Amino acid sequence: MCFGPSAAEKQAAAESREEADRAKRAEIETRANQKREDITEAMEGREERRGMRGGAGRRSLFRASGGGFLGRFK
Repeated sequence: MCFGPSAAEKQAAAESREEADRAKRAEIETRANQKREDITEAMEGREERRGMRGGAGRRSLFRASGGGFLGRFK
């Protein structure tokens, strides 16, 4: 009657949960790898742009050739 699920039903439910957990974990790992690749690409692009002259970004007043703060006192 209403005695709850049988042992076979419990076993099937446990296997279903395990399979769902494995699929979820695989999806999480896939996303983590994609994010890792995206971050690596962004960092490499940033390093390439850092070497460019005349681009937008921070410029040091102390390293500027002749036009910076220390250049006034030479």
